Amino acid sequence: MAGGKGTRLWPLSRASAPKQFIQFIGDRTLFQATLARVCDQTLYEAPVVITNEDFRFLVAEQARELGVKLSGILLEPVARNTAPAVAAAAAFTAGRFGEDAILQVLASDHEIVADQGYFEAIAIARKTALAGKLVTFGITPTEPATGYGYIEIGDKLKTGAHAVKRFVEKPALPDAEHMLSAGGFAWNSGIFMFAAGQVLQELATFAPEVETAARAALAKATKDLDFIRLDAETFAASPDISIDYAIMERTSNAAVVPSSFTWSDLGSWDAVWKLGVRDAAGNVASGHATLVNTRNSLVMSRTSHLAVQGLDG
Repeated sequence: MAGGKGTRLWPLSRASAPKQFIQFIGDRTLFQATLARVCDQTLYEAPVVITNEDFRFLVAEQARELGVKLSGILLEPVARNTAPAVAAAAAFTAGRFGEDAILQVLASDHEIVADQGYFEAIAIARKTALAGKLVTFGITPTEPATGYGYIEIGDKLKTGAHAVKRFVEKPALPDAEHMLSAGGFAWNSGIFMFAAGQVLQELATFAPEVETAARAALAKATKDLDFIRLDAETFAASPDISIDYAIMERTSNAAVVPSSFTWSDLGSWDAVWKLGVRDAAGNVASGHATLVNTRNSLVMSRTSHLAVQGLDG
């Protein structure tokens, strides 16, 4: 999913150039890093990207730079949150690869370290999705964060995943501290895995207007070069609702894979600083920069040589 505006990281991330298409720390954009995680052809078919039509050439060009072939680029005529996006992608995938195809849903603007633990979690999730569950990934909390939703982890399943006891809205700090100390809770990562046909069935049960609009928008879609333009009128008829609200919090088939890999939705500049490699003074510097008597700061430059003196935090 690559259609977000990323306005929380203004001024670097803007409506015309959102954060998923920008290099923050490293030589790839967040979108390219996401594509790189799914390019192993022994695990994945070519990825499907769903994005805002304004970003279609950014998607195509950044995929070409990596040499990653895409199964399709679906263009949303209007923003309608994650449930309609997932529904359209699932309908496309079911038509292309079959109803039983397992779909992994990834936001293109998250920072993830794809280590051995990450791929072990992927394997457990795939096995669980094949067993008929709708799987989400729960990240082991490292602090009482108030910017994430939480998942209370239930009993262990035969596949190695766990049942979901409940989803918790973004909490106040005392509640986050309580969940962290109590244990048994994970951050809701917004990463999912399920069979394409099954998620469409669940949407038909719990959010039928979303499922109907997505199927109709795909059926009436037009081809434009490498892009598939979803029909504007039918797609716009979909409710504006997240996949969590639409089905994950309502289905009896939800499962969670507790995961300890490094993950962040990079929702703030503080999050960018926390994920960077800090020097002895706690600074993260990117690009041409000289730091003097500076501590605990994030310094980024794309063109000019930036000199910083006497800054803290």
